[in-house]
Amino acid sequence: MQNIKRKNRMIETYSLLCLDMAALIISYTAAILIYSATSVSIYDGMTHRMGYVYLLLFCVLYSVFIEGNRDFFTRGYYVECIAIVKYTFTLMIGLVMVMFFTKEIALLSRLIFAYFAVANVIVTYIFHILFKKYMLVYYRRSNNSNKVMVITTKELAEGIVENLHGAAAWNSEIVAITLMDVSETGKEIGGVPVVADSASLYEVSTQMLLDEVFISLPEYGHEQIKEMIVAFESMGVVCHYAVDFIEVEDGSERMIENFAGYAVVSYSLNYFDVRRLMVKRLMDIAGGLTGLILTALITPFVALAIKIESPGPVFFSQVRIGKNGRRFKIYKFRSMYTDAEERKKELEAQNELSGPMFKMENDPRITKVGKFLRKTSIDETPQFYNILIGQMSLVGTRPPTEDEFEQYSMYYKRRLSIRPGLTGMWQVNGRSEVTDFDDVVRYDLEYIDNWSLGLDMKLILKTFTSVLFSKGAK
Repeated sequence: MQNIKRKNRMIETYSLLCLDMAALIISYTAAILIYSATSVSIYDGMTHRMGYVYLLLFCVLYSVFIEGNRDFFTRGYYVECIAIVKYTFTLMIGLVMVMFFTKEIALLSRLIFAYFAVANVIVTYIFHILFKKYMLVYYRRSNNSNKVMVITTKELAEGIVENLHGAAAWNSEIVAITLMDVSETGKEIGGVPVVADSASLYEVSTQMLLDEVFISLPEYGHEQIKEMIVAFESMGVVCHYAVDFIEVEDGSERMIENFAGYAVVSYSLNYFDVRRLMVKRLMDIAGGLTGLILTALITPFVALAIKIESPGPVFFSQVRIGKNGRRFKIYKFRSMYTDAEERKKELEAQNELSGPMFKMENDPRITKVGKFLRKTSIDETPQFYNILIGQMSLVGTRPPTEDEFEQYSMYYKRRLSIRPGLTGMWQVNGRSEVTDFDDVVRYDLEYIDNWSLGLDMKLILKTFTSVLFSKGAK
């Protein structure tokens, strides 16, 4: 989608701008130090400080207006070097012109210009190559990149995978293939595993980490493709369909765009403005830091209380399912006895919530201290660490356990199309009164469909009220 492309472009632009500014500062400092060590001239500190200011200003202007780093991930080593030489030459021209008009040029040695030019080309080139290697080799394979499934036929699969791999897309990784015309599950095409066929497509897709699908089925009719698009939209997965435009009257956003060299129509039910998402992330970072400071202050007292009543670790960790199926470890203060997970099977018949989620009001596994921690939500505070590192958000949907996730339908999976949160719509609307998992999903989808920064602030304030007056938690 255009919003996704804008987000990726902003990440590229600002990451490279920060690297270029860092390289510039290192290069100019090195030039001054080399000059000072080899010259008897008097060091003019004010002039050099202004040199930093001018160079950083020109660096920003070059990035914004000339876009010297456009097509950064697709250009080779030689083209990269030429681009950096042009960029450095432009900086030099700008610096000379400004210092000429401000009559400061006489105070700056030509040797400093020469040292800076050579150093900046070398340092910037090294930074760019390392950044490109990191993004294409490590980031693309990390949990943070978009995970893509290719849905096609055996005849087309190899060519599509080769093209997608060669597109140098740092933000997406091809993780799976579905062949709709044959059953070759377990095999690989171009190093990518074939995970499903036409019969198992939706079952496998529901249970795996999946952000986007790329559909290339030129022999399929519009109705078949439409059914497929609607199914993936119901999971919160973005669909890129190569070939014809399929009209889906479901309120989804669609955009004709380029995906790794293919002309595609992209479909998604979720549209989040990237600038607001950046503000949300900044709020998470600020909230995470504040929350961790609070957690550090109360930990000695909480730890003592936990240890006195029940031997075992102070903290409890558990694998949970995050955005679109990403697995991560969630952290809490331990509120149960150490054998709680083993005893869960014995209590499943007493589950008070219909559906895959387990809830029991008078759970015998919870300690006396644990009841207090849960009632005051103190047990949740270590999750500020998950928020700070980006696995969770202050506001979102509840992250399910692996056991719960294995029972998910396509409809349920859509609640994982955003980062899970410490609090959310369900938590502030009386979570103890909810007895049907479908109601939990309804609250979560209501949050996803109506998300705004204002709604986040409203839910955070409601959470404070609930915690202060012990509403909702039991």
